[in-house]
Amino acid sequence: MNIHPTWLRLAPVAAAMAAVAAMAVWLHSAAPAPSKRVPVAHPTPAVRKGPVRGGAGAQEGLRDGGGVASKHPGDWPQFRGPKGDNVALNANPIPRSWPAGGPRVLWRVPVGEGHAGAAIHKGSIYLIDYDREKQMDAIRRLSLEDGAEIWRYAYPVEIKRNHGMSRTIPAVDDRFVLTLGPKCHVYCLDAESGALLWKKDLVAEHGSVVPPWYAGQCPILDNGRAILAPGAKPLMMAVDAATGQTVWETKEFEDAGMTHASIATIEFGGVRQYLYAATQGLISVAADDGRVLWNKPDWRIKIANIPTPIPIGDGRIFLVGGYDAGCAMIRLEGGNGKAITHLELFRLKQKDFGSHQQTPVLYEGYIYGVATTGELVCLDLEGKRRWTSGAVRFGLGPYLIVDGVILALEDQSGILRMVEATPKAYTELASAKLLNGHDAWAPMAVAEGWLVLRDLTEMICVDLR
Repeated sequence: MNIHPTWLRLAPVAAAMAAVAAMAVWLHSAAPAPSKRVPVAHPTPAVRKGPVRGGAGAQEGLRDGGGVASKHPGDWPQFRGPKGDNVALNANPIPRSWPAGGPRVLWRVPVGEGHAGAAIHKGSIYLIDYDREKQMDAIRRLSLEDGAEIWRYAYPVEIKRNHGMSRTIPAVDDRFVLTLGPKCHVYCLDAESGALLWKKDLVAEHGSVVPPWYAGQCPILDNGRAILAPGAKPLMMAVDAATGQTVWETKEFEDAGMTHASIATIEFGGVRQYLYAATQGLISVAADDGRVLWNKPDWRIKIANIPTPIPIGDGRIFLVGGYDAGCAMIRLEGGNGKAITHLELFRLKQKDFGSHQQTPVLYEGYIYGVATTGELVCLDLEGKRRWTSGAVRFGLGPYLIVDGVILALEDQSGILRMVEATPKAYTELASAKLLNGHDAWAPMAVAEGWLVLRDLTEMICVDLR
């Protein structure tokens, strides 16, 4: 994605990309019709009324859409995929070339202006969208088969246009779908029916401060718990996903502040940990009770902290940011009953490597990511560059790895490029223009060869097989 240099000097533009962890067509009350297929006629919406909370007087509730879930296999149930590493392996690897016209586009649907990406589970796409006309957040379930809406749960909230509105990704499993809206409203719904299970207003209930350009933190579901980082009172919390009851809260660092970054999970020294890059530094808490294990107060990113910490293995964690933050590699020490400490192995300046928005990908011992210059870069684990894409620039666009190839989207042209995920050289295998490309910043998702991607106002699904 090519961004004019002027854009990179504008803080709001880069910070608008939240997430870990993604619209100038307004979302209308009727479910949008996919351009490739015609869905069945929609029945009269069944609405469950709820309390009005902001917005323009619309009522909170569920509406049926008429779409049907696909039987296509594969899951991408959260920000950065099943393992949180942005890597997918298909049962049948995708081809290393595309037809002259590019991979087949299965469907296209308009979406509300923003940068929210898709979660995929059991043939359905889960998306948090924004209906600007009605001034409502809309949690939508779409068919992976044709993009038809299955249901939506909407609630009123006034959001002023600010480089898009929604920009987070739901977490979904067999029972629950968990979302965090632009103004920090957390909703947990039944993943099948869309019925409301519980909700929280992190601002009203926990003192969260909505980050500039709205929330970008993608919530996670972990062993039946919703894991959230209010960044206030408390810093972090675990909530029983079935009941909405608080399991634990992290009372320390209650002024650490919410950022656009999402929580990462790591196992070290016999302890499962949640890592969060708050405004006041990187903090690790124990997954069992929320106690603080260690922190790195000097990892602070001015203006917007967006990329998520990346577990490397052997206790190493890769940190990266924009706005002159550069990147760093740390290694944890201790554990197994001893206090956990950390050692900084190296730190690079932004000219060497940094990332304003997207989280790099670790694959087979190398780190792949788009630098602040817009170049796709391969780094080794000592921080040395192996290659860059040179004149080919991706701007602030997303990327992931599927079956050993990098799929990277140019944010302003809508061109998707397929590149070998190898440290040997930048080797492009194929490219195709798939979107108009205006601000295509949302993270992509893939399920067994079907890739879901979007720009500011349109979501599409393409068949990579």
